[in-house]
Amino acid sequence: MEWRELFAVFVEGSELDVPPVLGSYAIEDGTLVFRPRFPLSPGLRYRASFRATFLGFSEQDDREVFFEIPPLETESSTKVEHVYPTSSILPENQLKLYLQFSASMSRGEAYERIHLIDVETGEEVELPFLELEQELWNRDFTRFTILFDPGRIKTGLIPNIEEGRAIKKGKTYSLVIDREWRDATGRPLLTEYRKTFIGGPFDDLAPDIDNWKIVVPEWNTLTAFMVWFPEPLDRGLLDRLITVIEAGGNSVNGRIEIDADEKRWNFIPDVPWQAGDYELLVGTELEDLAGNTLSGLFEVDVFKFDDASVTEEESIPFTIQP
Repeated sequence: MEWRELFAVFVEGSELDVPPVLGSYAIEDGTLVFRPRFPLSPGLRYRASFRATFLGFSEQDDREVFFEIPPLETESSTKVEHVYPTSSILPENQLKLYLQFSASMSRGEAYERIHLIDVETGEEVELPFLELEQELWNRDFTRFTILFDPGRIKTGLIPNIEEGRAIKKGKTYSLVIDREWRDATGRPLLTEYRKTFIGGPFDDLAPDIDNWKIVVPEWNTLTAFMVWFPEPLDRGLLDRLITVIEAGGNSVNGRIEIDADEKRWNFIPDVPWQAGDYELLVGTELEDLAGNTLSGLFEVDVFKFDDASVTEEESIPFTIQP
């Protein structure tokens, strides 16, 4: 028997098939003690469930206790800094969105706090997103990745046939993030956030590195090396799948800036450019907004969304003249 079958803690309001709060168990002085892996979030209500039936007792001996971690009595300051893509036109087969917050957020309520509204009717689009048991956060819980339901995107799958795509070409939508979503300290967001966009055409073309335009900087300057794309590319992957290397294979140190609605990648070196040959290396897993990669069109495999292993690369050579 696993201890969590006997005693477990849940976020109140979660579905029955959602796993309990992660943590460890120990017997201390004859008492079963549960320690959560992460601190419980202020402002959330929890349910502690003790199932005596697993010890051979009757259901009448089962117990449930509800408790809440009090929110901190301070003013709200956390806000949504960005929603990516920043473009005001998103394809019908848009795959994912990144929500960037100014501070760490609480977990367990993301799918309750994000809504897709049909602006024309004012009604909420029903179940547009893939609601995973394990929310997709970065390590410091400041960036949340939300996936549109791939079953509704991919032509021929049953959800696509029965429900259609969440985004339809020519229609206007608002992504709404509730102010009531609490940060890691239990405070609600500073304000509600809205991103309004128009549904664009279905994107069934893979990005092609041959269509990229590069702007080579001058020697002995800190000018950015720029790459222009003909379409917006995935913001999260642009941060880590493109690098600049010297002729000898060493990476050039510097910082990345992405702008122009994710259609321009800028690299600013830490020290002035030296004359010589360079290469721009690009992982073939780099995606456009629809999940099409340099190596092919989108396939339904949602668990590859943040796979750090890149097995293949393409390159663009360039030379800086003295």
